[in-house]
Amino acid sequence: MKLAAIDALAAAAEARRPVAFAKRLSDAAEFVLPDAAAPAALTEAGATALATNKTGTVTIGDETWFIEARNPPPQLILIGGVHIAQSLVPLATMAGFAVVLVDPRRGFGNQERFPGAAISNDWPDDAVRALRPDSHTALVTLTHDPKLDDPALDEVLRSAAFYIGALGSRKTHAARLERLASLGHGEAALARIHGPVGLNIGAVSAPEIALSVMAEIVAARRQGGLVPRK
Repeated sequence: MKLAAIDALAAAAEARRPVAFAKRLSDAAEFVLPDAAAPAALTEAGATALATNKTGTVTIGDETWFIEARNPPPQLILIGGVHIAQSLVPLATMAGFAVVLVDPRRGFGNQERFPGAAISNDWPDDAVRALRPDSHTALVTLTHDPKLDDPALDEVLRSAAFYIGALGSRKTHAARLERLASLGHGEAALARIHGPVGLNIGAVSAPEIALSVMAEIVAARRQGGLVPRK
């Protein structure tokens, strides 16, 4: 791999930008796709590799190319360092998610409660904006405090996040939707929020609720967001 390709791949990883690395087997010509200099058919093959998240060889005309899909890892942003988050962080990590815990309350968002976790003590909307949620991002609010949850939801609703969830009862969620509507979010945007959060498995304890949330996130990711609403 040439130095230029290495630098381009590193920059894409840093920016969480999906790219495909293509190498022609006959002469080792390389592209980091998309690239305006690449043949159109190769660019299309790279887009297909990213959409299916599959790496392998493809034949274009009489040339064989190796194409590696380099999608960013799924990202989970958790708002609130509560008991449910203490169970949800390791579950999500085991499932391959890059987890970031957001809580400006340092008594909740700290390494003692979340050993080794990535933690942001910024205000939730600032933290979400800095994390640049994309189509590989899920976000869950857990604090029950509108002063913390609402700014995060307001920000993430403006993104392409594949999953948005909010802890709370149906009554709490109805009030939440009214507040977010007053901020300019329409019905289609508000319908993206899974609330009450998690699959209905009869969860009671914090670990059980964390399991139900993680199950719903995985279902949304693997089924294209087609999770039956409660």
